[in-house]
Amino acid sequence: MSESKFRIAIYPGTFDPITNGHLDIIARAAEHLCDKLVISVAVNAGKSPLFTLFERAAMVESEVANLKDSVKCEIIVEPFECLLMHQAQKFNADLIIRGLRAISDFDYEFQMTGMNAMLNREIETVFLMANGKNQFISSRFVKEICQLNGDIEQFVSPQVNQILNKKIK
Repeated sequence: MSESKFRIAIYPGTFDPITNGHLDIIARAAEHLCDKLVISVAVNAGKSPLFTLFERAAMVESEVANLKDSVKCEIIVEPFECLLMHQAQKFNADLIIRGLRAISDFDYEFQMTGMNAMLNREIETVFLMANGKNQFISSRFVKEICQLNGDIEQFVSPQVNQILNKKIK
């Protein structure tokens, strides 16, 4: 058996805001799939984010701070405004981590993976299924529930709950 390779993974997303579903994917990827995980916070103006890129990156950094002590994997947070494959090449990544919640996610992810593979065949995309309790969580739904004065505490950390409520109300 050959010597194991040092694996670098990119987990891209808008994280507007970061949810318990995102944190679950981050924890599982850091624990089982890579030696270094770059959480790449995307500009993604097409989604009209509620939070600025700086605010989202700071929120993600704060949320993963505790996780950094419990896994052997190095975790860094890095905003980006370029093609995902350029971001992956910048960090010499081997893997792109993507989370899937439902079958509706698959079509989009399938197309994006195909395009990314055409840009760089050396970088693999790995899909992690959301665990049962996080399958229906999306940042968009969390923001909508919060805007309509609903309780979001089961979907985000207490800190994100406070930040989101302060931003919306």
